[in-house]
Amino acid sequence: MRIAVVTETYPPEINGVALTVHGFVEHLTRLGHAVDLVRPRQPGVSAPAGVHGEVLVAGAAIPRYPGLRFGLPSPRRIAQAWRERRPDVAYIATEGPLGWSALNVANAMGIPAATGFHTRFDDYFVHYGARLLKPAVAGWLHRFHNRGQATLVPTRPLRDDLAARGFRNVQVLGRGVDTQRFDPARRDASLRAQWSVGDAGLAVGHVGRLAPEKNLDLLVRAFRAIAAAVPGARMVWVGDGPARERLEREHIGHVFAGQRRDDDLGRHFASLDLFLFPSLTETFGNVTVEAMAAGVPVVAFDYGAAREHLVDGVHGRAPAYSDEHAFIAAAVARARDADARRRMGAVARAAVAGQFAALLEGLAARRAA
Repeated sequence: MRIAVVTETYPPEINGVALTVHGFVEHLTRLGHAVDLVRPRQPGVSAPAGVHGEVLVAGAAIPRYPGLRFGLPSPRRIAQAWRERRPDVAYIATEGPLGWSALNVANAMGIPAATGFHTRFDDYFVHYGARLLKPAVAGWLHRFHNRGQATLVPTRPLRDDLAARGFRNVQVLGRGVDTQRFDPARRDASLRAQWSVGDAGLAVGHVGRLAPEKNLDLLVRAFRAIAAAVPGARMVWVGDGPARERLEREHIGHVFAGQRRDDDLGRHFASLDLFLFPSLTETFGNVTVEAMAAGVPVVAFDYGAAREHLVDGVHGRAPAYSDEHAFIAAAVARARDADARRRMGAVARAAVAGQFAALLEGLAARRAA
């Protein structure tokens, strides 16, 4: 099957959507499907291995997000490419200008298209001082996804929420985790020494975009409570983003490791003792299962990946959604109990590429019928 994948973010950009889509492309190719990728042009970046065809379009920088771009509308370029190599089905991962133009082309050409609901943009606007725009953004997402033949989401609660809001044909596509990259065996004593944490010390970590919508002020408060209970605990931030400058300025004793990729990212995960993830705006939260696969106990609110995969009291703690006092209490309790942390090491293993291909094949078969 020939599959067109359209995305406005892709590695070397580092974010959950880019890495998820990249994983889909890699695994679909391994399954023998021909994958054509449509994405914004990134200076100095060549086509990823295994992609049979690639359509590079113009893009522009995203305000307040250095290093990230969105794609500009490119209907003529996409239509020409798809006439030359007509896909059996399209997967449109992002709802920006490029995604909208690709969906228009797919509908005009009679190509079945699934859309991916990866980001709660309506919630994001609240964190950037534009609360009044939330209803308009929610309407925009509703119109976009209902113009496709299916909307793919990572969790059952999100499926139910969107269906209740009038989204049609919402289907769950689970997420997998690379258990070779994220493995407890990658724990690195020399890296912990760089953080000034000994073998018996406590390294508390967060991995992800350092941005307002990630609820990082709660994480800071949770670590303050941990530091009061466990002297010598060290906070390690892995990632970059618009909030990093302020965080570094206000928290001199914390470790800021910056963006990490591939096996080096796995080494940073495995070298932590406790992972805190306070975000309330995720559709899934890949880092939750990556921490679990690395053998690191997690404290995350009971939704998204934590709701799907984290067993409270076994892999970590999953306090009720938005209960900040419970989140801080759970973080402190896990920080104090080294034996419990060691027992909570877990590996999350899943294979979803075959499910993804089957969903797309189903769309193509229905359109053909």
